[in-house]
Amino acid sequence: MVQENGQRKFGGPPPGWEGPSPPRGCEVFVGKIPRDMYEDELVPVFERAGRIYEFRLMMEFSGENRGYAFVMYTNKDEAMLAIRMLNNYEIRPGKFIGVCVSLDNCRLFIGAIPKEKKKEEIMDEMKKVTEGVVDVIVYPSATDKTKNRGFAFVEFESHRAAAMARRKLIPGTFQLWGHTIQVDWADPEKEVDEQTMQRVKVLYVRNLMISTAEETIKAEFNKFKPGAVDRVKKLRDYAFVHFFQREDAIAAMSVMNGRCIDGANIEVTLAKPVNKEGNCRQHLNGQMGFKDESFFTYVNNEEGCRKSIGRCSSSPAALSGQHSPTPSEAERCTYPFYPGTKLTPTSMYLLKPHQFHSAVIHLEYYCYKNNLAFPEYYLYSTTSQDGKVLLIYKVVLPSVVNSHSYFMPDKLCTSLEDAKELAAQFTLMHIGEWKITVCFHLNNPYPFSDCLLNKERHT
Repeated sequence: MVQENGQRKFGGPPPGWEGPSPPRGCEVFVGKIPRDMYEDELVPVFERAGRIYEFRLMMEFSGENRGYAFVMYTNKDEAMLAIRMLNNYEIRPGKFIGVCVSLDNCRLFIGAIPKEKKKEEIMDEMKKVTEGVVDVIVYPSATDKTKNRGFAFVEFESHRAAAMARRKLIPGTFQLWGHTIQVDWADPEKEVDEQTMQRVKVLYVRNLMISTAEETIKAEFNKFKPGAVDRVKKLRDYAFVHFFQREDAIAAMSVMNGRCIDGANIEVTLAKPVNKEGNCRQHLNGQMGFKDESFFTYVNNEEGCRKSIGRCSSSPAALSGQHSPTPSEAERCTYPFYPGTKLTPTSMYLLKPHQFHSAVIHLEYYCYKNNLAFPEYYLYSTTSQDGKVLLIYKVVLPSVVNSHSYFMPDKLCTSLEDAKELAAQFTLMHIGEWKITVCFHLNNPYPFSDCLLNKERHT
């Protein structure tokens, strides 16, 4: 074992290893390790899943571990087996560890970029101030294809190169072209196993004009084979095209990629479904937040910028044993606004999740960050035994493609605002983006059993 830079390495490579190190996807993150537990107990447990290439335990100066570690296996199958076998494993009586895929992030989000700058200009500028830049990803504005969206993703040759660039650019005083830029880690692309991708029959179409209608997209994709398209769901300037048969989707992808629709050259790829297995977030203090989704959602990587919401789901306590405050617990106060105070235009989508105190806003934020269509609320009413009008909302997530695409709570409310908050909170809990504890104190919600609801009306 070798200890350096706050971590203790076991193996890497193991004795008798020949050839290059394992590829990306072979490493798992382990959280909520007891602070007085070390390799003599941990390595034998993780060897049950396969041969360990390298075990890295994060260490404190005091000699205790920091509550988390990284385990690299010799292949991806062993890493996935470790997740299935050891996630929520009771490592000691009453002590459960969490295991998920380790995210070796090599991409930074750069915000507040002048919208007239082209990819080549951004690439040249980033190479001047950082090292290891291999690519820059820029997306055109939804309303003006000659401009960018005000942000870009910069890909580096390694996680270390990205981390060094972030450290240099993060203070907030660094400027590009006279603009103070925003820098953060980009959300890593969701990796989908090959077996799952072999079943996908949905195409992701990017760079559409906002004015392009779903009917136009369906007609264009049906040209190569009439009747092949099941349905189209358009979200801002991109869309998901659902086919009846996978082979038709594959053929359409090769035919339609690069085609011009309403004056815009589109890009077409297979949509990536997000699977619930191993879908969690790792935090360097040993925390992990899970998204225990019971359905597939199709996502794209266009605006995986900045941070995911990172709220807990089915696990009420974070794996580090530390409590993460719910939005209702966050500080809510006002400050005086003095004349001459400098104000900067911003967007709610650049804020942090703890700055939202409404489940309705939080759900909208979640959909935006995951490139889903905004939720649709359908209002129903009934009458209680004492004559009160009771309300309930059904929430529909149009991007979700199976029977779990709508959510309805089990309680009715007397006020419209409470009914909408309760429905949004219920939806967030079931897609794994909210605490299981009650976050909103609604005014005496009524139980929802076999009430006869009035005709649905859309709001």
